[in-house]
Amino acid sequence: MPEGHSIHRLALVLGELFAGQTVRASSPQGRFTAGADILDGSLILPAQAWGKHLFVPFVVGGQNAGAGNGRAGESATQLPDAALNPDLLWLHVHLGLYGRWVFNGDATFLSSRLLGAPHILIGEEATELRAAAPTAIHVTGPAATRASGPGNHDAEAWRPPAPRGAVRLRLLTAHGSADLSGPNQCAIKTGDEVAAVVGRLGPDPLRNAPGDRERFIELVRARRSPVGALVMNQSVAAGPGNIYRAESLFRAGIHPYRVGARVGVGRLADLWDDLVSLMGDGLTRGTIRTISPELAPAEPLPGDPEASRFAVYHRQGRTCLRCGATVREAEMQGRRLFWCPGCQH
Repeated sequence: MPEGHSIHRLALVLGELFAGQTVRASSPQGRFTAGADILDGSLILPAQAWGKHLFVPFVVGGQNAGAGNGRAGESATQLPDAALNPDLLWLHVHLGLYGRWVFNGDATFLSSRLLGAPHILIGEEATELRAAAPTAIHVTGPAATRASGPGNHDAEAWRPPAPRGAVRLRLLTAHGSADLSGPNQCAIKTGDEVAAVVGRLGPDPLRNAPGDRERFIELVRARRSPVGALVMNQSVAAGPGNIYRAESLFRAGIHPYRVGARVGVGRLADLWDDLVSLMGDGLTRGTIRTISPELAPAEPLPGDPEASRFAVYHRQGRTCLRCGATVREAEMQGRRLFWCPGCQH
């Protein structure tokens, strides 16, 4: 399942490529025909993410969202105040384990540096964004031919490819398309319904609004569940998944089985701040790399490729890069858990 940084990156991609345009919407698979019919011909506004949930606002039926509402109208297109604007309908997507978006388009459409992160595919090719380096863009279809020659971007109109697989929703403009397949959730919601979803979620480290650190600390210390479970609990912290859980607890020196109520305020503050930093880096890079520079091996370790990216995640049975203890693995609430018994207490 994608972690929160991937969904925030997806929101940026959709905003860059579609926001401010009238889009055609369809459901090639047929399972979302009624919803696609509602969105077809609507104005799409910048997408937003909260944890692992994607919310895309649409102005349906030619309404002028927020017109005459002043500051209330402006804020009502931003979470968590979506319920303030009754003129908007929202596409709510949760990718779950198998969901993904596939983007196709002309050379200009596919030139975005944001494309290429996990769960954000270009055609059938996934690319990884490398920091401070150009992104390798794999262009499919007619765009590849036009991109090969300078000044040929408008040589012919781009044509969308036939949907591949069970595409739940296709968003289409004259220059590109976004195909959604395999989501756990895909629904049209009112602002009130969006606000209800957000209200059930914990603070999002990538939003890090004033008071979020304090709320996170309060939520953890109010419970007697293991902190390793609480970091993955989306009502406590929205966005972290298995990798960020393992790595942030290692970096903060907190044993995953320590009861939340028995973790000190200062340690939880450090944990929150590290989640903010790690997930922010993941959002920028488009991939997760949590190993600190002082622990990262100079060269890849034979038989241990994870050590170049992670301190404990998927490194069970191997030597801790900091203390030399053996990294352990267990199952917690149906998910694999990794930690160092020498560094985490």
